Amino acid sequence: MFDRHLRPLIDPPLNRIGARLAGAGVHPDKVTLTGLFLGLLAAGAVALGVFWLALGMVLLSRLADGLDGAVARARGITDFGGYLDIVADFMFYAAIPLAFVWYDPVANGLAGAFLLASFYVNGATFLGFAVLAEKRRMRTDAQGVKSLYYSAGLLEGSETIFFFALICLFPTAFAPLAAIFGALCIFTAISRILLAARLFR
Repeated sequence: MFDRHLRPLIDPPLNRIGARLAGAGVHPDKVTLTGLFLGLLAAGAVALGVFWLALGMVLLSRLADGLDGAVARARGITDFGGYLDIVADFMFYAAIPLAFVWYDPVANGLAGAFLLASFYVNGATFLGFAVLAEKRRMRTDAQGVKSLYYSAGLLEGSETIFFFALICLFPTAFAPLAAIFGALCIFTAISRILLAARLFR
């Protein structure tokens, strides 16, 4: 929901840094994999109960996730780069809730399972929409220049980063926060299905 409003603010500095990294020979896929590695470190920190470290790793991971696209735009966007980016994002999105379940399965198990299920459903609607949009040659740059069609929704990258930061800051509130965020993910998925029904019939 907030991504399109934040893009004009965050893209210019990211593009400047990305251009410098590209000029230094840094490959965008390596930035993507670095972001994933940092995200998995964040999950490991959550599982061990070191939440301040998890928060730092989450933020650094998402910085890398923003920079890989900036480097790609400077060097040239590839289909595989876009594919690797979305796979890494989904791995990160799955790892953090799973780590909270690992940390306290009794308190977090049910909410974590519901959150992961909502991510699964929301991800399916997102990727399915992208496939059909590509088939119809639809284009949008509302969420920035991407390798695949990004359909807007109530919850996008900005809201997910905020949620992950929030549960790292308040880990004992994971269960209610996860239930709320999961419900909003389901709402986002339903709204995307309704949009697809209107556009793709």
